[in-house]
Amino acid sequence: MIDTHTNALQTESAGEVGLVEYRDFVCKEPFRFENGESIPGFQLRYETYGQLNADHSNAILICHALSGDHHCAGTHSPEDRKPGWWNHMVGPHKPIDTTRFYVVSSNCLGGCVGSTGPTSINPVTGRRYNLDFPILSIADFVFAQRRLADYLEIPSWHAVIGGSMGGMQALQWALSFPDFVERIIALASTARHSSQAIAFNEVGRYAIMQDPEWKDGNYELGEGPNMGLAVARMMAHITYLSDKGLEVKFGRSRRQTDSSKNQFDVEFEVESYLRHQGQSFISRFDANTYLHFTKSNDRFDLYGDHEALEDAFAEMKARALVVGFTSDWLYTPEQNRNLAHAMLLAGKEATYAEIDMDLGHDSFLVHAPELFRLLSAFLSN
Repeated sequence: MIDTHTNALQTESAGEVGLVEYRDFVCKEPFRFENGESIPGFQLRYETYGQLNADHSNAILICHALSGDHHCAGTHSPEDRKPGWWNHMVGPHKPIDTTRFYVVSSNCLGGCVGSTGPTSINPVTGRRYNLDFPILSIADFVFAQRRLADYLEIPSWHAVIGGSMGGMQALQWALSFPDFVERIIALASTARHSSQAIAFNEVGRYAIMQDPEWKDGNYELGEGPNMGLAVARMMAHITYLSDKGLEVKFGRSRRQTDSSKNQFDVEFEVESYLRHQGQSFISRFDANTYLHFTKSNDRFDLYGDHEALEDAFAEMKARALVVGFTSDWLYTPEQNRNLAHAMLLAGKEATYAEIDMDLGHDSFLVHAPELFRLLSAFLSN
């Protein structure tokens, strides 16, 4: 028997998970990717919050977005007090209530924060995978997570929850393992990328691959196409925001400038913000992982060979909550609404909610009382 209790290192109190430590699940069995390639085994880094109940029926899986990771809630040490990316949502008496649920959050297969991916050593060659890492799909993320669930002795998920790329994973879970998932919550998600979304991703990938330090993906650890990756992040981050949100936060505010400097140095506050986003990203993310993850998102397509989207949900058994945000122009409210509509046409139990927020695609990541109430009610019902 494995340890199915929380990996929090202190008693939960005041609504906080507290100090947590990550764990590594090592699968020593071969893993076959959707495209037919395989690797001899893999590792997934994950965290858990709360306790698994006697019949193991209270487990929830949190799936992260493209730039996220396994650190969803709590803090890692007294020295590193940065909370997880959804800390305001996960914890005692929060919407994803760790006094009731056992919450699992893992870094996706192909990731660069402890999971097996392009930066990992290929045990066959003894060298880093780099671009030899197999082509990734959203389904590959889910099938690797299924092996983690089996390791944790979880017979089914009470819910699978995610926003953006995490929402794609929640949808894929409901389709790939219909008997394993009771509920899904897909936030700011889509059935497939629009051509505009693919275009933005391609600009980012091109910036990375045109950086001389990319070296066809064979750069050394600690090196690599930092400038290209920063530009990719800056471009992507614009799509996560909204015009109104940027206007409220920055408007045309200027920084103090020195006229003796280059006239193209940072002048506006929004320029400074984007450059900060780019520079902070390169310290925590791998360029080859970015290429793989964006391509997996572009290839995700629930329509597939179906005549209509509702046909994709024919085998789904999970109840679904789909949430769109009014200012999201990357995965628009219409795209989210279409998901719920297709589920209803397929005879499934689905609810669509649209939340009026000015923060764009990233609205699912911020404190929002209406979203809190929605998730809490859906998980409790």
